[in-house]
Amino acid sequence: MSDRSDSDRDPIFRNLEAAVARFQDVEQQLADPDLFKDQQRSKALLQEHASLQEIAAGKRELDQLDRQLADAAELIGETGADDGGELAALAKEELATLSARRQELVERLRILLIPKDPRDRKNIIMEIRAGTGGDEAALFASDLFRMYSKYADLNRWKVEVLSSSPTEIGGFKELVFSVAGTDVFEHLRYESGVHRVQRVPVTESAGRIHTSAVTVAVMPEAEEADIEVRNEDLRIDVFRSSGPGGQSVNTTDSAVRITHVPTGVVVTCQDEKSQHKNRAKAMRVLRARLLEAEEEKQHRERAEARRSQVGSGDRSERIRTYNFPQGRLTEHRVNLTLYKLDDVLLGNLDEVIEALQASARATYLEAEAS
Repeated sequence: MSDRSDSDRDPIFRNLEAAVARFQDVEQQLADPDLFKDQQRSKALLQEHASLQEIAAGKRELDQLDRQLADAAELIGETGADDGGELAALAKEELATLSARRQELVERLRILLIPKDPRDRKNIIMEIRAGTGGDEAALFASDLFRMYSKYADLNRWKVEVLSSSPTEIGGFKELVFSVAGTDVFEHLRYESGVHRVQRVPVTESAGRIHTSAVTVAVMPEAEEADIEVRNEDLRIDVFRSSGPGGQSVNTTDSAVRITHVPTGVVVTCQDEKSQHKNRAKAMRVLRARLLEAEEEKQHRERAEARRSQVGSGDRSERIRTYNFPQGRLTEHRVNLTLYKLDDVLLGNLDEVIEALQASARATYLEAEAS
């Protein structure tokens, strides 16, 4: 007997028919040859089509399984439930196999039908700041940047440094960079928080293990259409850029500081020799910070309805510990411990990220079922 009625009562499945109908509508729109004159609209529809295609295929498979289950149940009914004949035995075996396949498909569709966060496809701006630990924290900030850069390389994403404050021994007090590619925010969104490192610093002569901390913030990169930034709300200052120790590294006023007066958000960029390029980079960071602030406000207002994320994403929350003496990485939010720290620092983050994504899906589904 099919368990279709049970799945239909599942709140996730209320959206299945609507998703398939939307897929068919998108297919019709994509068949219009005039569509591709509008690149932005055609790109959005192609992305939506790709995200709905697996759901539509799953629905067709589900309907086929339900027909096969009905046929198998009918055959059992015709031969008699207690009939010990070979035909009845085969029908019962097929019924069990089909039921198991259907249950697996139902679980896969439940995950596919989780509403997509429109930010998942966005590029990101990531900020890494040295916290507790002085020079050692600054060196670890540099290590994290290399880790994320290698992870980006493995995914064929592009990394661009927007602003940096290097230290004299090769670390960074602060580093701001963008990552552009496919589904970047979806993969790196859970990196926000405090990353703790335990190791013997290169500056430690007695061989003692120190604990330092680095703060990471991940923000979806905002386009001009995402948030309005009025010129009259900006105060723009220019000055000469400086390097480690404060020495001047440029003889012209190329560094740019932009202050968003209504919110007090300040962004400084000085890595480029061109004032124009520094200003463009500063505006990218400013838009991302303003969008993040607006989304954080909305997040707080509907926090109870959005328990689907792993951790709070709060930058004060300790999310991960990197223990060098033991070669151990501990992801505190999902109780994951890996003894391959060197491998992770080479950019092999998939196991950590997939565990965080799976936990987020499970939390969402649990909330929907309650």
